[in-house]
Amino acid sequence: MSEPAANFDEMRTAQGAVRPAYEGYCNWFDEQETRLLHRKNSEAEKNFRRTGITFNVYGEDEAEERLIPFDMVPRIIDGGEWRRVTRGIEQRVKALNAFMHDLYHRQEIIRAGRVPERLFRGNEAWLPNMVGFTPPGGIYTHIVGIDLVRTGPDEFFVLEDNARTPSGVSYMLENRETMMAMFPELFTRVPVETVSDYPRRLAKSLAACAPPGTRGKPVVAVLTPGIYNSAYFEHAFLADQMGAELVEGTDLRVVDGKVKMRTTSGYRTVDVIYRRVDDEFLDPLTFNSSSVLGVPGIMDVYRAGNVTIANAPGTGVCDDKAIYSFMPEIVEFYTGEKPLLPNVQTWRCSEKDSLAYVLDNLSELVVKEVHGSGGYGMLIGPTSTRKEVADFRKKIEAKPENYIAQPTLALSTCPVFTKSGLAPRHVDLRPFVLVSPDKIDITPGGLTRVAMKKGSLVVNSSQGGGTKDTWVLKE
Repeated sequence: MSEPAANFDEMRTAQGAVRPAYEGYCNWFDEQETRLLHRKNSEAEKNFRRTGITFNVYGEDEAEERLIPFDMVPRIIDGGEWRRVTRGIEQRVKALNAFMHDLYHRQEIIRAGRVPERLFRGNEAWLPNMVGFTPPGGIYTHIVGIDLVRTGPDEFFVLEDNARTPSGVSYMLENRETMMAMFPELFTRVPVETVSDYPRRLAKSLAACAPPGTRGKPVVAVLTPGIYNSAYFEHAFLADQMGAELVEGTDLRVVDGKVKMRTTSGYRTVDVIYRRVDDEFLDPLTFNSSSVLGVPGIMDVYRAGNVTIANAPGTGVCDDKAIYSFMPEIVEFYTGEKPLLPNVQTWRCSEKDSLAYVLDNLSELVVKEVHGSGGYGMLIGPTSTRKEVADFRKKIEAKPENYIAQPTLALSTCPVFTKSGLAPRHVDLRPFVLVSPDKIDITPGGLTRVAMKKGSLVVNSSQGGGTKDTWVLKE
């Protein structure tokens, strides 16, 4: 994949003209007093602090919570562009779910030689306990976040797949609520698709995945590790917005072959558990025996078909960056079609020729840990010092199968509001996808993450990135 000559600016053309999607917003922006905009920007920050939209950074002082920077200039996507993107997302999510089923059953894709067996045999995310078992409704990936980057007018690439426990949707919702509270008149001038009904859609999608023996309206609960988890705000927020129960492992127990929840009037059967607890800690009788976050015996109930766990245990295989590198083959194998959304070109350091290329070009590449996330454990060659590159080279040489490498893409930019006016910053996008037996539901928008530092390509909140509201225009 050739690297674009320059960053694609999503608001303006190279000649400075405003692109059609941004015309309504720019007309409004030009009418505003700068002093008023600065005041609104301060109000937004105070609102986020008051609401409690903060996160902890692992490896640092976890007693001190950080505010995720919010930028009040929306990222705007044309309705026609969004339609094309969603077709590619739907195709990819179908393939991911089919891949999960195949991996835990006949493994046809491995027999066909399209994916090497070593990729999952030594993969901790692959769970032998799931072999031969089909979750209720045949759904493995109930909630998926597909990370996209843009490099040109019609060039969207998938950067990562998040099928284990994708996070960030609460920020998508709070960003929109904040924008509508600050600038209500703006939404009467620009026709924007709604995202506020996501919790209702999530609840409906999860209920549709309830076990066959469910009686009456399915009972849905959100299982959280607790208040010290970095995403606890989101767990509590979604449970509240869905009208679901927020529970910890100690609130649940297995009774008569069902998972039951402690209430003031006794124990009540739970049909669907939206878990935000990692596989390892889900059931101390099956996985980590020292875990106090999960529910003893829940895997037995699950395999008996008496509870739905979303996402299914074992879906973390889809998040593996070595698996990601095979997604073009995976999509084609299960859909019979070429991918509508291409991958970023990827070199697997586990392969001799690719390793040689990566080591020869380290200073120009982005190198990631196969199991890494959150922007940790990666090297961005062009912005690293010679010592950082040299140190990372030793890590790759010691364990090459632990790394993949990609070109340093010229990511698209969107403007952010700064003290001196609008300035371009690099962005990515995480659309959220809900999967049930009869529907794939893609929320029209998503979480736009933005690198708040000038020139930075790292958008992760843990690395100083911020968020902004994402507008999909009504067609």
